[in-house]
Amino acid sequence: MVIATHNGSFHADDIFGVAVLLRLHPGAQLIRTRDAELIARADFAVDVGGEWDAGRGRFDHHQRGFSGARDSGVVYASAGLVWRAHGAALVEQTFGLNDPALAQSVADALDEELVQHLDRADTGVDHGAPGLFGLSALLSQFNTTWDARRDAVQDEADALANFRKAMAVVDTLLAATLDQLRAKYQGAELVRNAEKLFGGQVLLMPRGGLPWREVVSREMPEVLFVVYPDSSARQYQVHVVTVEPHSFQARKDLPRPWAGLRLAELAEVTGVADAVFCHNGRFIAGAASLAGAMRLAELALAS
Repeated sequence: MVIATHNGSFHADDIFGVAVLLRLHPGAQLIRTRDAELIARADFAVDVGGEWDAGRGRFDHHQRGFSGARDSGVVYASAGLVWRAHGAALVEQTFGLNDPALAQSVADALDEELVQHLDRADTGVDHGAPGLFGLSALLSQFNTTWDARRDAVQDEADALANFRKAMAVVDTLLAATLDQLRAKYQGAELVRNAEKLFGGQVLLMPRGGLPWREVVSREMPEVLFVVYPDSSARQYQVHVVTVEPHSFQARKDLPRPWAGLRLAELAEVTGVADAVFCHNGRFIAGAASLAGAMRLAELALAS
């Protein structure tokens, strides 16, 4: 199997597109060329060839009359064209998923959070983050400098080596980001299925670390507190639910008399013998046992 992309200077969209295809087909040969015959014989052509035909592995966006765009109106570059055709399949393959809906959700999320921005930078819609902070700008630093160029043959070899270095960065980032998104979506389902107590106002997490804030704030208007084991498993914590996922305004604060108290002082005020702490901001409190944490939540509801 052969994957072709153009030679010369490279950009984030061709690096990303090739990285995706090589993850799907790790044994494929990569060639960088503008030779029409070599491109025509390749199984995939990314950012070169003057065609967009996903069924035939053609992913260029430079041709006259190209009008491919997302429903949002963001025009595709090669990164987005490859991801549109193969993103969900890569998610399924990477994590061994047998859940097409989940795979598509993860693929769509990556497009929204990363891929569309590579496309926007490539098509000139925006210039990305300031300075070298954006991924497109960072990857461009791998191109050969003007004073390192020697002869055509050596320059092509150097460019291919540099392309592979840039692609290794993308591959590492792609794997890590997909894993984060996969965990987010699978964790959200655990949150949705968590046990509700005290008339549905307290949500008990089956384990710590679950991404509950966005799900609970947006989907569970009746929940006021979430209880979960902390990362050390040495205590259970009671956390307020905010009115919006990124807001600091709680639907209901923990009781004012608890603010800033620890151990014996908090135990005396609450009557919970194993109470550990209550943050001065009254958004989180903890107890050494689940029973203690649930009692704190019950008292907070009644306050």
